[in-house]
Amino acid sequence: MLKEERQQIILKILNEEQKVIASDLSQRLEVSEDTIRRDLKELDNIGLIRRVHRGALRIGPPVVDFSTRQHMLNEVKTKLAAKALEYINEDMVILIDGGTTNLNLVNQLPLTLKATIITNSPPIAMALSNHEQIEVIMIGGTLFKESMVNLGIDTVDALNNMRADLYIMGIHKIDPSIGITVPSLSEASVKRKMVSISNEILGMVTSDKLGTFSNHIITPTNVLTYLITEDVNPDIKKLYDSQQVTVI
Repeated sequence: MLKEERQQIILKILNEEQKVIASDLSQRLEVSEDTIRRDLKELDNIGLIRRVHRGALRIGPPVVDFSTRQHMLNEVKTKLAAKALEYINEDMVILIDGGTTNLNLVNQLPLTLKATIITNSPPIAMALSNHEQIEVIMIGGTLFKESMVNLGIDTVDALNNMRADLYIMGIHKIDPSIGITVPSLSEASVKRKMVSISNEILGMVTSDKLGTFSNHIITPTNVLTYLITEDVNPDIKKLYDSQQVTVI
């Protein structure tokens, strides 16, 4: 088998199974572990996978700006958001941070809904301007343009005096072993604070984010109350079920 062919098979397995173990790949592809480790190193060097101890993880979607993400996977995001509506009730205090799937959800909220929504996302606050029965509390801070959210110590300080019934968390990358992660330390700090002041936490995740991780860990995945996603591998679902996360 040619090296290029073998590496394509490795990428295919990673795409289907989210992670690989070098010793397992060695047996499946009938080559030495040293050969597999060289393959994983090469694939990591060109940014196609992320090497970890004993194996590798699939890399999720690339980091792109908010306006670009708005036009990606719209049909899937609409379906995830429609399902999330079932967990929103009258008179709730709802905390919603940034993310294009979260914005999709806000755009689907009934105009008759009576609730309080706390957000650090200017696009989400603007989208709620026509909802006369929703009180919108906008959290300030320094605008992080890549995600279009306000971040920083002022954001965290403002959250100290609040409590939410439901936190709808925008999820960048998620892996049941590593946790929920983002590229920005400041964003991780704000999200971690939002988790701490919320009774329940809901995350909507497109399948390309499952089994991926970034630089800064927010929390373990077991903080999630609900995980709404596309069809997932049954073995992956079992990992979340074992952490008492309701996978929808």
